[in-house]
Amino acid sequence: MIVNVRVIPRARQNKIVEEPGRYKVYLNAPPVEGKANQALIGFLAEHFGVKRSRIRLIRGEKNRDKVIEIKL
Repeated sequence: MIVNVRVIPRARQNKIVEEPGRYKVYLNAPPVEGKANQALIGFLAEHFGVKRSRIRLIRGEKNRDKVIEIKL
């Protein structure tokens, strides 16, 4: 499954909001040295009930808009 994600780093709490055509994910991790990307992968793994190794960042490593592959 391929999903489009918009990441909002340094949020007050971790949460996910489904919008038309994408997910908006609020993370309290800072966008420094890939910490927000690692937090995103962990958060999505927990949300979708899969292991972290089943989630791959396809595009947007240094961008707020990301394309994620989730192997269910």
